[in-house]
Amino acid sequence: MKQRSSSLILCSVLIVSFVASVSAQTCVHNGKNFIPNGTYDANRRLILSSLPSNAAAQDGFYSGSIGQEPSRVYAAGMCIPGAEANDCSACIKGASDWLVQDCTNQTDAYYWALDPTLCLVRYSNNSFSGSAGYWEIVPQYLVMTQYLVMNTANINSNLTEFKKIWEGLIHSIIAAASAPKSRYKADVAALTPFQNIYALMQCTPDISSGDCDNCLRQSVIDYQSCCGEKTGGYVMRPICFFRWQLFTFSKAFGNITLAPPPPPPSPPPLLQRQPSSASDQAKKADTGSRNISMRTIIAIVVAVIIFIIIIIIIIIIVVVFARLSARRGKSDQQVEFNQTGITTVRSLQFDFKTIEVATNNFSERNKIGRGGFGDVFKGTLMPGGREVAVKRLSRTSEQGEKEFKNEVIVIAKLQHGNLVRLLGYSVKGEERVLVYEFVPNKSLDSFLSGKKQMMKLCSLSHSLMGPYEMCRPNKASSAKLDKTVQHNQGNR
Repeated sequence: MKQRSSSLILCSVLIVSFVASVSAQTCVHNGKNFIPNGTYDANRRLILSSLPSNAAAQDGFYSGSIGQEPSRVYAAGMCIPGAEANDCSACIKGASDWLVQDCTNQTDAYYWALDPTLCLVRYSNNSFSGSAGYWEIVPQYLVMTQYLVMNTANINSNLTEFKKIWEGLIHSIIAAASAPKSRYKADVAALTPFQNIYALMQCTPDISSGDCDNCLRQSVIDYQSCCGEKTGGYVMRPICFFRWQLFTFSKAFGNITLAPPPPPPSPPPLLQRQPSSASDQAKKADTGSRNISMRTIIAIVVAVIIFIIIIIIIIIIVVVFARLSARRGKSDQQVEFNQTGITTVRSLQFDFKTIEVATNNFSERNKIGRGGFGDVFKGTLMPGGREVAVKRLSRTSEQGEKEFKNEVIVIAKLQHGNLVRLLGYSVKGEERVLVYEFVPNKSLDSFLSGKKQMMKLCSLSHSLMGPYEMCRPNKASSAKLDKTVQHNQGNR
C-alpha cells in the first residue's frame, strides 16, 4: 500500500510538473559544470549555432565536436526523416537556444523540441556517438536518463479493447523503428470509426538496432507502469523518443493513410423476409440488365484508353530512341566510309596522337602554309624521322564529312609521279587531318619572280600539263617542288 501511494505521488508530481510542457530539456546534474562565459561555454555556443544548417544539409542528422580538451564540446542535431530543410533548421535552432538559456553551467544536456517537426539537440563534454550508456535506468540518475510526460485524462472507452489495439500498434512500431537501416517509425491505428491512435518512435542513427529496441521497449514499460490508462504521453531519453496521442501531433502523420475499422456485425433480422412479388422481380431484372450494359460500356472504354496509352508509349519510345541515336552519331562525328571507300583508305589511317607528336601539337613554329579548308604543318613521324606535311582541316570550314571522304578516296586512288602523294589520314571527334609527303621547296608561285628563275620556268612548264588538265584549271600554288626543284601537283 505504501509503495502504491508512492507511485501515485510520483505520477501526481509528473502531471503537475510536465503536463503543460510542450518541450523537454534535460540539464544533466552529474556534478560536472563549466564556468559561464569561459572556453567551454564559448565552444558550446559555437557548435550549437552550427547545428541547424549542418543537420538540414545532411538529411536531418549531424554530429561533431569543437575545441581542445578539457574544453572540447561534442554535439549532435537530429530531425525526423522527411522533414523539410527549413522546418528542420528552425526546430534545431530553437532547441539549441533553449539549451543555452536553461542549462547555464551543465556540461551535459539534451533537448527534444515537440513542435510539428520534432527534433533533438544534445551536447556533452564526452563523446557519445554510438553510445547507449545514458538510456539505462539508474535510480539516483532518473532525471538524467529519462523524461516522462502524460496526459491527465483517462481512457473512457473499453479499456481491454483499447489496450489490445494500443499494444499491437506500439509493438509493430518498435519492430519497424529498430529494424536494420531504420531508426524511425510513425503509424496510426483506428480505435473507433471516429477516433484514432497516433504513435511515433525514433532513435539516433548512430546506435545499434539492439540498443534502439531496448531503449524503446524500456520507455514503453516506464510509461505503462506509471500512466497506462491515460490518453497520451511521451518518454524521452538522449538516444530515443516515444510519444502517442489521440490526436495528430506531428507532420509525420500527414502522409499516412488509415484503413477504416471493420464495421460491427449487423443484427439478425427481426421478421422473416417475405417472398418477392412479380413486380419486384421485374424491377430487379431490369436493373440487372442495365448494370450489365453499363459494365460492358465501361469495359470497352477502359480497353480503348489502355490501347491508346500503349500506342502513345510505343511512339514515345521510338522517338526517344531515334533522337538518342542521332545525338550519339552527331557527338561522335566519326567519318563513315562506304564499302568502296573503306577498303581503299582503312590502311592509310594514322593514330591522332602520333600526328600531334609529329607536329608538336600543331605548333605555330611547324606551320608552313595554308591549303584549302585548313592550315598545313610540317611534321616528323617517329620512329624513322620521316618528314610529312599535315593538313589540319578547319572546324569552321565549309568542307564537311562528304568532302573529306571524297578527298581521301580520290587522292588515295590517284597515285602519280607528278602528284604530292597522300600518305594517310587521321580522325578524332571533330578533328580531321590529311598526311602528305613533304616537299621542302614549297610551291611554284614562290619561284615565279626574278630573272634567275626565268630559265627554270621552261623546264617546269610541263608541270602545268599534269593529270588535272582534264579536270580543272591549274595554278602556280598547286605545283609543289621537291628538293631537286622537280614539280609535284598538290591539292588546292
